[in-house]
Amino acid sequence: MKHKIISLLIAFCIILIPSGCARLDANLFENDNTIDQYYLDDYAGEVHFRLDSSYDIAAIDITLFQLSSKNADGKQKNIWAVYIGNTADIPTLSHKVIVYNHGNYAHMDYYWERAKLLANAGGKNHFGVLMVDYQGYGLSEGEPGETALYNDVQAGINWLQAQGLSTSSQLIYYGYSLGSAPSTELTANPRTIAPSKLILEAPFASAEVMVQDSSLLSLPASYVTSNKIDNANKIRNINQPLLWMHGTADNFLHIDTHGEVIYKNHPGIKTAIRVQGADHATIPETLGFTNYLNIIASFIDS
Repeated sequence: MKHKIISLLIAFCIILIPSGCARLDANLFENDNTIDQYYLDDYAGEVHFRLDSSYDIAAIDITLFQLSSKNADGKQKNIWAVYIGNTADIPTLSHKVIVYNHGNYAHMDYYWERAKLLANAGGKNHFGVLMVDYQGYGLSEGEPGETALYNDVQAGINWLQAQGLSTSSQLIYYGYSLGSAPSTELTANPRTIAPSKLILEAPFASAEVMVQDSSLLSLPASYVTSNKIDNANKIRNINQPLLWMHGTADNFLHIDTHGEVIYKNHPGIKTAIRVQGADHATIPETLGFTNYLNIIASFIDS
């Protein structure tokens, strides 16, 4: 429902206020910064799904911490992150870490179940999982934006390297929805270490396509947003193996105009998982958690 509301807002703005449409960046970033703490397993708000106790993570393997990032003006902002796994394992060359870049809504509590699910891919503690709350999300300072988005995820990478992660073979990026932007950007244009593999779930092709799909009009994205995100072109410069998953019933980021374009443009080894009947947020459930985790683990470990 929230994704349909965004589309209606964009269409309303374009059609009824064509001469002075206010930018809709605040609606494209549906962040929630009203929380006073992170609850993780005890979060009682809306989530995509809830896992049973077999997916629980021991408290000793959950590290909630702050990072220093920069906004578009270069000013320091404190952001929050969570790491699932034993941090002592990070320097081990055989240990792999998934950097999970979440979607445009709410904050880390909303995506906690998804991060926990990934932590169970291939068995308990098989992979480490790092998730960052972007600027303006949850308890993270600042305002969300494209530059901040990239800086925030890079701050997480810097932390991993400070913990001892040293080779690309240890690092995997996973971008869900909005998270496909920093995942694609920092793979195509790494600032320090590059990932060995890239996973994109329900990615968007570009801000341009998103605006056109939502408005049903052929207009430049700059008419309603300052974001210049273009995953479809950046993916052309990525040779790391790609796992792409998209629901055929995704009514927010349509598979034909978004996911299929990204998949087609990727020049390297790639795997497509087109999930029949899945909407934007239902791929893990539609596939079934066991099947979903087997796909993830097989791709990373292959």
